[in-house]
Amino acid sequence: MNAPENHYLHAVLNTKKPLRICVVTETYPPDINGVAHTLSKIVQALTSNGHTVCLVRPRHALHDFPNNNDNFSEYLVQGFPIPFYKQLRMGLPARKVLTRLWLEQKPDVVHIATEGPLGWSALKAAKSLHIPVSTDFRTNFHTYSEHYGVGWLGGLIMGYLRRFHNAANSTMVPTSQLRRELVSEGFERLHVVQRGVDTHVFSPMKRSHALRAAWGATKTTTVAICVSRLAAEKNLHLVIRAFQALKLKQHDAKLVFVGDGPMLDQLKVDAPDAIFAGFRTGEDLAAHYASADMFMFASLTETFGNVTIEAMASGLPIVAFNHAAAGEIIESGVNGILADSNDEAGFMEASLKLGQDLELRSVCAKGAKKRNKKKTVTLCGKTNVLTYAFDLWERTFYKVAKNYPDIKTDYAHVDATCMWMVKNPEWFDVIVTDNLFGDIITDLGAMIQGGMGIAAGGNINPNGVSMFEPIGGSAPKYTG
Repeated sequence: MNAPENHYLHAVLNTKKPLRICVVTETYPPDINGVAHTLSKIVQALTSNGHTVCLVRPRHALHDFPNNNDNFSEYLVQGFPIPFYKQLRMGLPARKVLTRLWLEQKPDVVHIATEGPLGWSALKAAKSLHIPVSTDFRTNFHTYSEHYGVGWLGGLIMGYLRRFHNAANSTMVPTSQLRRELVSEGFERLHVVQRGVDTHVFSPMKRSHALRAAWGATKTTTVAICVSRLAAEKNLHLVIRAFQALKLKQHDAKLVFVGDGPMLDQLKVDAPDAIFAGFRTGEDLAAHYASADMFMFASLTETFGNVTIEAMASGLPIVAFNHAAAGEIIESGVNGILADSNDEAGFMEASLKLGQDLELRSVCAKGAKKRNKKKTVTLCGKTNVLTYAFDLWERTFYKVAKNYPDIKTDYAHVDATCMWMVKNPEWFDVIVTDNLFGDIITDLGAMIQGGMGIAAGGNINPNGVSMFEPIGGSAPKYTG
């Protein structure tokens, strides 16, 4: 990407006016998957904050029509069913169509959420018109090939993904772990954008005794649940093996699968006693989570895994591999048990331990709703103001961090940090702000959780989130 385009992107992102954003994706509700769900929340947030969004996606069926309102519109293109996923569609290349669309009404930014033929043609069209492009790295397609008998394609797929995302001005990834992995593969301009969960929807309060009764479970029955697309790359046979080992110890234990996919029929054969609940959404999905006793997730192909934080918000202790979201959020013995990546025996052992130990499950269930201290310091910034101060403090932040290898570092924009402080403060250990807008964070934290304010502009709270603002803040006036 040449210098003028990068300069224009900087100018666009630092403007205070509402943006015209074109989002290109090959999956969107009513599709049920993590990409569609997360993207719909992003679009909703953008439009509710005054931005205008044009969504480009494949037409689902003949009766599918675009949804248009004041600051949201859809543009539908042709697509075709994805092999092994007949319920999902891949968009056909549409460079000429998109070029014409964007010449008529040029967007400030094009955001491409998926890397298929539609996404590639959108990337080419945007570059030809000198429109800044951001992308999402949401799916480890290169690892999927191993599960469909074409592992030799993994390197070729990774090469395509690298070329695709490196052609953009910015690529968003959901975890620091994934960022490190992609950097080692030659990816550039990566930015960590973490995920959250709606704790008003997913909560232990949604537990349903009637639902448990429908599963044939009593108050003392251990119910293990796995919410996932039922596909080869999700490692579901390991979940079944681990549960079968547990059932030898607890004959009345139940296994519930929530989701659908190409492996449904085979899984019904392999686990005839399991309960297959199909696709569930909203309050119904929340009730399924909360009505179980433990969450088993064996996937090693996730970039994040929204189901992990949904299960945590529902108060479920989790058994998972040290990978993706679980690797950054789960602390063994506190809110679940982690097995080393690819250690199937370790996963089965962890499942047996959590399934048989009621006291441990109780401890971890409480820990799932509490903050998870991971020794992380988060730099909070707002780069469209005091740019010099931000650059100076950012360089200092990462330079000092090198002296503390056991402390993880992260970055979050001030607007996102405000939201997470209200909805998911457990994501943070310590927040450091880089400019005068930091008092928003210190004030918010002080008002929400209390703590001890300090004159240097901070809020110390050993039982919550501590914050420090080097330029000065007003948290002390709220906490004394």
